[in-house]
Amino acid sequence: MTASSDASLPLPARAHGPALRGRGWLNTGGVDLDLEDLRGKIVLLDFWTFCCVNCLHVLDELRPLEEKWAEELVVVGVHSPKFEFEKDPDALAANIERYEVTHPVLDDPELLTWSEYGARAWPTLMVLDTQGRIAGNLSGEGHAENLDALIGRLVAEGEADGSLRRGPAPTVIAEKVPQTLRFPSKVTILDDWRIVVSDAGQHRLVVFDPDGTTVDEEIGDGRRGLLDGESAGVRFAEPNGVLALPSDVAAEVGYDLLVADTANHVLRGVKVGQDRFLRSRTATEVWTVAGSGAQWMQGDALPRGEGDPRSYALSTPWDLGWSHALNRVVITMAGIHQLWTFDPVTGSLMVLAGTTQEGLVDGPAVTSWWAQPSGIDELPDGRLVVADSESSAIRVLDPQTMEVSTLVGQGLFDFGHVDGPAEVARLQHPLGVTVLPDGRIAVADTYNGAIRIVDEHAEENPIRTGDAATVVTVATDLDEPSAALVGPPVDGIGQLIVVESGAHRITWVPVARAAERVIDEGARRSERPATEVGPGPLTVRVLFTPPEGHKLDDSLGPSTQVTISTTPQPMLAAGGGVSTDLERTIELDPAYTEGVLHVNARAASCDVDPAVEFPACHMHQQDWGVPIRVVEGAPTTLDLSLLA
Repeated sequence: MTASSDASLPLPARAHGPALRGRGWLNTGGVDLDLEDLRGKIVLLDFWTFCCVNCLHVLDELRPLEEKWAEELVVVGVHSPKFEFEKDPDALAANIERYEVTHPVLDDPELLTWSEYGARAWPTLMVLDTQGRIAGNLSGEGHAENLDALIGRLVAEGEADGSLRRGPAPTVIAEKVPQTLRFPSKVTILDDWRIVVSDAGQHRLVVFDPDGTTVDEEIGDGRRGLLDGESAGVRFAEPNGVLALPSDVAAEVGYDLLVADTANHVLRGVKVGQDRFLRSRTATEVWTVAGSGAQWMQGDALPRGEGDPRSYALSTPWDLGWSHALNRVVITMAGIHQLWTFDPVTGSLMVLAGTTQEGLVDGPAVTSWWAQPSGIDELPDGRLVVADSESSAIRVLDPQTMEVSTLVGQGLFDFGHVDGPAEVARLQHPLGVTVLPDGRIAVADTYNGAIRIVDEHAEENPIRTGDAATVVTVATDLDEPSAALVGPPVDGIGQLIVVESGAHRITWVPVARAAERVIDEGARRSERPATEVGPGPLTVRVLFTPPEGHKLDDSLGPSTQVTISTTPQPMLAAGGGVSTDLERTIELDPAYTEGVLHVNARAASCDVDPAVEFPACHMHQQDWGVPIRVVEGAPTTLDLSLLA
C-alpha cells in the first residue's frame, strides 16, 4: 500500500483508504464516522497513543494546520494504545481532555485500523485525498511544513475536479468548567512550607497554603501561551516539573522556582509573591531563563555549556531535580530522551546523558539510551534516580563515574504490575520518583495507579535475592499518580504528598512498612500485531522521498543514517549496526522465531533552488520497534515509510 501512497502519482494509482474500525468515537457528540461521511474533505489520520511524547509533539504541530485549513481538512486521531491502561475508554477520554485534542478520535484498542493501514510506529500520519485515497504516508514528527504543502496540493486537486467539500469538521467538544486543579503534574515545597503544584491541564501554577487545600495564589491566566510578567498575566503551556531552588541559589538568581514549561519547550523562573507584615504583598514575577521557545529537532545544536541559554531549542522538558554533586539543576528532556543540566547562576546549559535515540541502554552516560525520562530525584550518595517512563524503568546515573544502570525495567515493550526481586518486577509507565528519608525510592507508578517502593539495600527483606533490589507496593487505586514529595509524618508514620493527576488533586499517602504488599498481576508486553517475515535474508527498506522542492543534503556529510538492532539481541545474526544505506539486507538467527526489530532512520533534505544562498534544511527521523514473527513463505522485504 505504501508504494502508491504518494501525491505525485496519477490519481488512479493511489490506494483507497480502508474503513475506519474501532470501539467507538470521541469528540463527535456520540456520532460514529466513516470515510463516506468525510468524502470531499482532506482527511489526515493521526495514529497516536497518549503515553507517547512524540505523539504529543504532533498534536501541537497539527493545531496550526487545523486552524489554517479549517474548512477543507478533517484530522482524525486513531488512538492505538501501547500500554494496557491506555485501552481503558475512560482513561482515553480523560487524556483527550488533558491534551486538548479538538478533533474526532477513533478508539482503536484492538489496533484494527492500525493494522489495516500498515502503521508500524507512533506517531504515523496518513493523508487521504477528497476521494478517500491515500496520498501521503509519514512517520514521526516534524512534518508540519510537508503536510501543509501536501494539503495545499490536494485542495487544489479537489477544486479542479469539483470533489472538494468545504465546511467545519464534525467535532463536538464539551465546555470545560474551571476548577482548582485540572490534571496537575508535579509538586514542590517552598521554604515557608507553601506547596506549589503545576496545574498542567489549566496552563498555570497553583500555590497552596501548607494545609494543601487553601489556595494562596494562582500563577498564570489559565490560557495556553508563552508570556512573561506578573502573576495574573503570564501564560504557560502544560507546565510539569517545578523545583524550589536551594535558598542560597534562589537569593543569587532572584527567583524561587524553576519550572519546566513543557509544551513551550522552555524553563521559566518564578519569584513567588509573599505576604508582609503591615505592608502590601510582593508581586509574583515570571520570566524565561532557558529555551528559545522552538522545539529541538534533529540537526539543531546541542548545548555545551556556552552561549545564551535562551538561544537553544529544548524538547519537552518534563521534570527538574537539584544535584548537589553537580551543583546544578538536572532536566529530564523527555522529548529527545536525554538528561540535561542547567546552572541558574551562570546560565550554563548542557547535555548530561543520552544520544537522543529511544531505548534502554546502560553504560557510559554519553552513549546511554533513554525512553522519555519523566521524573528525577537525588539519592543520599549523590546518584540521580530517574523514572524512564516509556521503558517502564527506574534507572540511576552516577555523576561521579558518569555510568548509567537500571534498577527495574526490561525495555520499551515490557511492563506490568509485579513486585519482588528487581529482575522480575514490572512497572507501567512511571512518571515520578521520590527518595524517602531512609534512602528507599518511592515510585509514582502512573498507569498502575500505585505507589511502589524500590529498595536497593534491605538485606532483611524476605523477597530479596542476591544483590538485586526489591519492589513492593504500598498504595493502589490511585488515579494516574504522577509525582510525590515527602511530607511531615502523621502519628509517627511517614507521608507522601502525591499528585493524583487523573483525580485532579493532591493526596496524602502513608508509607508505613505495615502497608507493604507483594502484588503479582502478571508481566505484559505491548500487544501489537506481529509482522510476518520469511526465514533467511530480510531486506529492510526505509522509504524516503524528499519533500517537494527539497533534495537529499550531503553538504555536511552523509544525508542518511540507519541503525538496526533486535530484541533479543542475538536474533540479529548479521547486517546490524549503523550505515548510510536506506536499504539493507540483514540475517536473522534461525534459532529465534519471534522478536522486535528496532530501526532508527535519519534523512536530511534541503531546498533545491540554487539561487537560495542559505537553503532551509530539515532532518527527518523516526524510531520503529516492529514485532516480527518468522514464518515460512512470508515476505522477505520489510518497508518502513519515513516520508512517502
